[in-house]
Amino acid sequence: MKILEFHELPVEDRLRLLVDGNVAECATLEARLEPILNALEAHGGEWMPDVIEGRRRRKYSRTAISKTLEEERTSGSVTIGLYRTTAPALDMTLSLGSTASPAELGISATLQPLSFFSRKERCREFIETVRAWARHIPVTYAMAHGMADRQLAGAPYFGRDGTTSRRDGFDKVYELFWLNIFGPKLVESVGRERMLSTPAHLVEALPNGSVLLVLRPSAADFASEEARVAQARAHVHLRPDLDFDTVLRTLKERSAALVPVEPRFHPDVAPFLSRLPDEFAISERQRKIAEFNAFRPPEVEEWLPVGHPSDVANPERVLESYGDLSEGLVAALHTKVPSIMDETAESLTDLDFYFWQDNFPERYTRELIDSHTAPALGAYLGDVLVRRLGGTWVLRQKLEESQVRVGKRVWLPFLRVRRYMQSRQSLLDYSLTQFFHAVERYRP
Repeated sequence: MKILEFHELPVEDRLRLLVDGNVAECATLEARLEPILNALEAHGGEWMPDVIEGRRRRKYSRTAISKTLEEERTSGSVTIGLYRTTAPALDMTLSLGSTASPAELGISATLQPLSFFSRKERCREFIETVRAWARHIPVTYAMAHGMADRQLAGAPYFGRDGTTSRRDGFDKVYELFWLNIFGPKLVESVGRERMLSTPAHLVEALPNGSVLLVLRPSAADFASEEARVAQARAHVHLRPDLDFDTVLRTLKERSAALVPVEPRFHPDVAPFLSRLPDEFAISERQRKIAEFNAFRPPEVEEWLPVGHPSDVANPERVLESYGDLSEGLVAALHTKVPSIMDETAESLTDLDFYFWQDNFPERYTRELIDSHTAPALGAYLGDVLVRRLGGTWVLRQKLEESQVRVGKRVWLPFLRVRRYMQSRQSLLDYSLTQFFHAVERYRP
């Protein structure tokens, strides 16, 4: 069964759900999970999981869950993954602590795309699912919100260090999300009457003393002007110490940070830059696109109008040594960069991305880079110019002076690579992708 994997899908905002609670000791793990599964099957609808995974992956069914629990029960705690094979993509985890009473229970789910929840009926069923869980299990805290905006809000630490955050949890109303469940302790600290009078789409007292609060009918319109005003008004109601205008301004700034930015990358580096925004948190993606739109790499300077003549006594042996260097690079990286075997412009872009993603210049020792990686990469880059652009090697005893003649210029691949391998920023400033396209313009 092939499940939908987020890393294989286009980058889009997602709905993030977290539920922290506990369950009383029961005779079986099945009994502990029964109310969760009942609610999921009754209200999951179009986002209902169809695959369950523990030690093995199975098609979703109660029988499959029983088998998975049987396999997991010896570990003291149980974690079950739930997924979908068709859109919307789902990555859901049910975590149940040891047999102590009460046992900790955690539910986390991520659904892509967030736009799936533009329809109010889907949101209503989602709310009903969470409400049903909270009616059967004591929930200490729960939230559901767009992932990007949640990141911008500073969750889960909200300005605290990790140790403090884990110790104190959601001990005050740091932020209001689309869907919230506040546990009894927090409700009492805020004031039950104040909590239940919050201006919101839905406010409901739950059996264990918790309160369910939903800001708007739809989860997907959180960034609209109307939604931000409602969010600020509710937040300030629960936190009278906060200033409404300040809260609203912060929310609007978050909305502005998520407005889609059209990629307009410099054409010589566009194949490389277009792959980078997806490497950042989804909340940072638009800002990074804007930064890369503004990026202009330095002009390529690794060339000469008139080349130095070859000064090597045995050109065939030198070319053979370059071939050995290049083959060594291919052997070392062919599993991580499969296209390296093709020696094309696309191979160079794949190498740019690999070295940047790996932060290669700053992760490995300078001795390794200068004595092994850079010479091998320079030889490989030169071979690509020869093979794809009709270049000719002009060999020199000093490696950085060796040239590849293309058109009326001679180009210095080893010098380019030395500059390229100085830092992560230099991978952008002196990319192999840009170098190839600069040389390409002078191809006869």
